[in-house]
Amino acid sequence: MKLTLHVWRQSGPNDVGRHERYEADDVSEHMSFLEMLDVVNERLTERGEEPIAFEHDCREGICGTCGMMINGVPHGPKSMTTACQLHMRSFRDGDEIWIEPWRATAFPVLKDLVVDRAGFDRIIASGGYVTVRTGSAPDGNAMPVPKDDADAAFDAATCIGCGACVAACPNASAMLFTSAKVAHLAALPQGQTERWDRVLGMVETHDAEGFGNCTNHGACETACPKGISIDYIAQLNRDLIRATLNAKPVGNGTRG
Repeated sequence: MKLTLHVWRQSGPNDVGRHERYEADDVSEHMSFLEMLDVVNERLTERGEEPIAFEHDCREGICGTCGMMINGVPHGPKSMTTACQLHMRSFRDGDEIWIEPWRATAFPVLKDLVVDRAGFDRIIASGGYVTVRTGSAPDGNAMPVPKDDADAAFDAATCIGCGACVAACPNASAMLFTSAKVAHLAALPQGQTERWDRVLGMVETHDAEGFGNCTNHGACETACPKGISIDYIAQLNRDLIRATLNAKPVGNGTRG
């Protein structure tokens, strides 16, 4: 395959940035998207040019660091697929591909396709954990968890924090990420003690970091490579109202 790439190049946070055109020849359909970029970078290096900076780690769709816009879509054209797991057979010979970083005020560009996602870390640091003493590791069946709650917690915990939800949202909201991190602890017994402080702290940090408000476009759910449901945003909003009004949880408090 022969492809024409239009890649966003930006030497640093204070650089204006621009698209640069590259011809990618002899691209195998079996390559992943990142492997294709590796080949392009090898050729740039051989010519003494600066390689394209992009993030990657596991390359197995687990860590979420590979996030980039491909033809205006977070992670590219295939749903439920990260950029590192996107293969070049998804494109056709002669295609032009536009590659850009996430576009959000809260995700400033560091270099080329690399953005600063430390805002996500600060949201987690403001409440996405359990600090109360829970004792040593109990037997797996010692603390019964209703299956519906366990399933909800597991589904929310699959969020990999890639930022595709922010990139897809017209408001650059991170509410899908925040709600997933709130919900997976709110569904479990261990998360109840700090449940209300957690939602208040994480939403406050979300707003302070410059992420936008959620207006229920649903683009975040569509772009999410793990299929996180916007139902978690509704649950977060319910918990936020109860926490703000100092309401007491009903029953065991494991369902919002």
